[in-house]
Amino acid sequence: MKLEEIKDNAKKVKDNAKKYIEMCKLLNADSRTPKIAKILLWITIGYALSPIDLIPDFIPIIGYLDDLIILPALLYLAIKSIPKDVYTENYNQVFKKEVI
Repeated sequence: MKLEEIKDNAKKVKDNAKKYIEMCKLLNADSRTPKIAKILLWITIGYALSPIDLIPDFIPIIGYLDDLIILPALLYLAIKSIPKDVYTENYNQVFKKEVI
């Protein structure tokens, strides 16, 4: 993956951050979402916002790798534990809104 592609992907994630947070709120409020998925979502958000890391960021390269590995892994586990129809419905509700 080229550096430009990485920058473009990072910008897309940043631009959609509010939508992802809104989606997490909807999934958390949805009674069909399994408790384990809700717990994993909260752990993911908490870890992302926490100033405490497993490996401190001041350690070159390795300090940032834990964030690049742990956060996507937690998010992947949370998403995989949500029934597909529940995830799709909430995703469409957030990302497919009509713009007026």
